[in-house]
Amino acid sequence: MVSELMLQQTPVSRVLPVHEQWLERWPTPADLAAEPTGEAVRMWGRLGYPRRALRLHAAATAIVERHGGEVPRDHAALLALPGVGDYTAAAIASFAFGQRHVVLDTNVRRVLARTVGGVELPAQHVTKAEREAAAELLPEDEATAATWAVAVMELGALVCTAARPRCTECPVASLCAWRAAGHPAYDGPPRKVQTWAGTDRQCRGRLLAVLRDADGPVHPSRLDAVWVEEAQRVRCLAGLVEDGLAVRTDAGTYALP
Repeated sequence: MVSELMLQQTPVSRVLPVHEQWLERWPTPADLAAEPTGEAVRMWGRLGYPRRALRLHAAATAIVERHGGEVPRDHAALLALPGVGDYTAAAIASFAFGQRHVVLDTNVRRVLARTVGGVELPAQHVTKAEREAAAELLPEDEATAATWAVAVMELGALVCTAARPRCTECPVASLCAWRAAGHPAYDGPPRKVQTWAGTDRQCRGRLLAVLRDADGPVHPSRLDAVWVEEAQRVRCLAGLVEDGLAVRTDAGTYALP
């Protein structure tokens, strides 16, 4: 569960050291739930999208309150946890508990789009038709279905990659509709390219890094020093407070929650 939340929009190489440190400090949901939310944000470090740390803390708290500290096996119970959506619930139920669920991450969707749909890339968002097609391909046996979910994900991560797919090494190349069609290029709507420099995400990251590295409350002047654009800095700082990633003290300083 920890790895699934950490890996959202974050490369494995960046997640591995944080994941190891996280589980050393908090080996059980109860261990995490007993800590202030600010400690989860601090431990999250520079992984990005730090609201995931708050969601993981909230999920741990819910697991303690609702499930006696044990991550539930039931898909519906997983889906009811804070910060757990369709993909995450299916991934935990499948990978941790060996159950039969449709697990659709970016890699899986790309493999199915190519092999079955004959297109280079899937739609930007999961469609009902895509989910139904994936369910039809899923083996009936639970253990086999869980293995299938892992296998297709690895196929997309290591062989059927977004750029420079290794078709000559693909075990299902002879079944691939995209290959049979001559590898037609993607011709759908333009896909977003995420920027970083100068964005609110970068500003929030700089401000949060100051709070995370501090031993106590931080005077606003220290935050002013890391982002010179005042209007953006004020907006982003207010956003951190609103999102529960920071608090403003009665003395006018800022700190982790």
